[in-house]
Amino acid sequence: MATSDTMCTIVPYFTVQDGKMDEFKALGDQMVERTQNEKDVLFYGFSFNGDQAFCREGYTSGEGVLAHLENVDALLKQALAIASLDQFEIHGPEAELAKLREPLKGLGPKFYVLEAGFRR
Repeated sequence: MATSDTMCTIVPYFTVQDGKMDEFKALGDQMVERTQNEKDVLFYGFSFNGDQAFCREGYTSGEGVLAHLENVDALLKQALAIASLDQFEIHGPEAELAKLREPLKGLGPKFYVLEAGFRR
């Protein structure tokens, strides 16, 4: 059963350097504020477990992912200066993932292809 869903989710896990969590959370707050104005964002937020951080995010399409990454580029670079990107997954239908493979290859994501499902 195929899906007409074009949603893409980004699944990044970070480990924050010792003593840098407050700085990372402040950058996260800035990213949340900046992301609220994006037209293609469906959900966005940060979760924490000890020195690990996770950004929960979804977009209407691959274009939404690219627009978001452009929007938060400077803040993300600051975050990556104080945290490692341990795991980076992108989930979505192949037609949308194809738009992301080349532009995001420098971040080393794993792509998971949505083949069946629905969204309300």
